Amino acid sequence: MNFNLQPTLANDLITVVPLKEEDFEALFAVASDPLIWEQHPNKDRYKRAVFENFFKGAIESKGAFIVYENETKKIVGSSRYYDLDESDSSVTVGYTFIAREFWGKGHNQALKTLMFNHAFQFVDKVILHIGTTNFRSQKAIDKLGAVKIAELEVAYYGEPLKWNFVYQIDKVNWKKLH
Repeated sequence: MNFNLQPTLANDLITVVPLKEEDFEALFAVASDPLIWEQHPNKDRYKRAVFENFFKGAIESKGAFIVYENETKKIVGSSRYYDLDESDSSVTVGYTFIAREFWGKGHNQALKTLMFNHAFQFVDKVILHIGTTNFRSQKAIDKLGAVKIAELEVAYYGEPLKWNFVYQIDKVNWKKLH
């Protein structure tokens, strides 16, 4: 399998590029809004020290992105691939956050569509871990056709265990819907 976990992806609305160390300050400026994290299991990611840990994990994952809106060149947010499992033919997509100014405007759907389309060239399943109280993300992923398959305690990079729902979308179902 030759899955590139950090390609540059683009559509009419956004461009997704590999996250680099020098993106920290600009991405933190977006992430420092406490309302982005209010439904997330790790509610203090808006704090610099907590976000530094999150960012370190993103860089070390070698699968993280920064997302830009094409028209304005503003930072939309970030996401990443992780837990590539060749034997299960799956990869996990997550750690996604979107600036509030882009909520409800199709940016998250555009991001997931780009990432899922890329992933399904190499794997048969995309997995997502979504906090049990993150209703916004649950609703968004439902719209994309993902199905809740389990509940799991997940320890995000350097953070304590938190309950998450595990969602899955299969390549066959994705192709039918998109």
